[in-house]
Amino acid sequence: MTAIDRGCTVARYLALRLAELGITHLFGVPGNHLGPFLTTLRAEDEIEWVGTPTEGGAGQAADAYARIHGVGAVAVTYSVGAFNLLNACGGAYVEQVPLVAVNASPPYEQWQNYRAVGLLTSHMSPRAESNLDVYRQVTVDAQVVSHPGLAPGQIDAALTACLSERRPVYLEIMEDLWDEPCPAPEIPIVPRERPFSARNQLMLDHAVQAILTLVEEHPGPDGRPRPIVWAGEETDRFRLGEQLTGLVEATGVPFCTTVGAKAVVDEDLPQFHGVYNGPASHPDVHAVFKDWATCRIGLGAWSTSKNLGGEQSVGGDWVMAALGGVSVGTSYFPDVQLRHLLPALQDALVKAYGSGGLTADYYAESYDHHGSPGDRPAALEQHRASLRAGAARSRHPDGQRLTYDGVFDRLNHFLNHDTGEDWTVVSDAAFSLIGSMNLSLPAGGFLSQVSWLSIGWSVGAATGAALAPERADARPMVFVGDGAFQETCQELSTHTRLGLRSVVFVMDNGHFYGIEQMLVHPEFYADRDAADADFYNVLHPWHYDRLAAVFAGGKTPANGVSVTHPAELDDLLARLTDPADPLNAGPLLVRVRLHRHDYPRAMAYKVPHS
Repeated sequence: MTAIDRGCTVARYLALRLAELGITHLFGVPGNHLGPFLTTLRAEDEIEWVGTPTEGGAGQAADAYARIHGVGAVAVTYSVGAFNLLNACGGAYVEQVPLVAVNASPPYEQWQNYRAVGLLTSHMSPRAESNLDVYRQVTVDAQVVSHPGLAPGQIDAALTACLSERRPVYLEIMEDLWDEPCPAPEIPIVPRERPFSARNQLMLDHAVQAILTLVEEHPGPDGRPRPIVWAGEETDRFRLGEQLTGLVEATGVPFCTTVGAKAVVDEDLPQFHGVYNGPASHPDVHAVFKDWATCRIGLGAWSTSKNLGGEQSVGGDWVMAALGGVSVGTSYFPDVQLRHLLPALQDALVKAYGSGGLTADYYAESYDHHGSPGDRPAALEQHRASLRAGAARSRHPDGQRLTYDGVFDRLNHFLNHDTGEDWTVVSDAAFSLIGSMNLSLPAGGFLSQVSWLSIGWSVGAATGAALAPERADARPMVFVGDGAFQETCQELSTHTRLGLRSVVFVMDNGHFYGIEQMLVHPEFYADRDAADADFYNVLHPWHYDRLAAVFAGGKTPANGVSVTHPAELDDLLARLTDPADPLNAGPLLVRVRLHRHDYPRAMAYKVPHS
């Protein structure tokens, strides 16, 4: 029988376990049921509490923190807080982000009173399992802790599941348990990987051989293999960036990434050919990925609508290795883990084609084969150079307004030529994500939510990105639509209180939901003199830049500016390079004023043209 440690309580046990996982910041909104745990957390002094204006914002911060750091945590109060957190937890579940959601519930005594006499107190529901039942839908383990002696086992089980499954878990802990004694932590929390058996080895061998066969059966006109790798989100979630880099360097095989895996590895690698996102891809990337390459090898890539940019399926000349299995054409190989597949595939390709035997510049090959196709780049380096050059600072015609593409082109030039600081680009859903996907960034320099696509995610996420130890020296650069910003604008308060030097670009396209208009009635964008947008997409106009004054304090500066013309953006970016400029003392809110009919060029495929 395990002895009770009178020096350890349930609150201390959980605090010690979270610190053991390397968590340095706990995000959330306090409440009376949570108070005793936060008091213990502060006494332990290993994890910093970061209170946020909203539970949703806390979840977004913990989500981004976990994407960078490997695991994150958030704490809220029963029902009213937990249900506000649910959206963020749902996004983390879908996008495979390890997140610990702590929900402090009413005391055990109050639950007993309810069962006996029907007395409900604050935040309670007549359905005692209401919170638990809901969170079971968006977690891989959900526990209600009502017995201090059982608490260590329940906490350990949930945290082990979080690390092993790399998805959220839920711990509902009753208020009067926090200060109760319990056994102290013993053996460390470690992930439990699936065993690799002889059957797994056989399935892996068959999958690798099927991939080699697919490559051999799809040669180019010259008889040489012409595969391209499509690296995806699971290379990030399973921390396989080094394995992916090893594969492309050893074989020379060209690769693209999904939007969700953008900048998981260094985009300066000579094999990197761009971000592929179906018809929404850069035209040159689309040409080499779909037209010049003869087969596509998805490694950890998810076939989501955002990654495929409007395509509804992949074809028979695709490999899709994700979600614990491998599809090769019409064949499927279950229970093949990506961490085993990457080195095995590397060895097989090197054996078949030699070290660096698949090295190719598909831009140059395509250019040579087709002749001079207009403004198509003659080589990969020319494609990259055109992106990084962006729109260099120069004189602009009077009256010229900013456009989505103009903003991102100019920011690409800034990030690659002007700034001396490290930045983490945090992109929201919709036009912001489409516009930012072709920025040229170093490994770890990009965050986005590409499947759940909760608008406003980026503002809270920037908090977690800035506090994750691995990116603590990088400034967050946020791109968010005006409608999305109205959802979560108060999270800028956390940036201000913590002194985060974030730069939040609010893309104000005339106060309406541009992406929703594009999805429902894209013909609106075909005529700049067309009638107004659909009534339900229209937003109330805000002076977004003035919100900085609302959040600023005497010792916590925040600034807001509005830019409409390219020259104004140029001047602003020049100020960002000056450490002594007051704009760089705290968060900066930039209202980017765009024409209502403007949209990123990547969305042109959806707009009808006469």
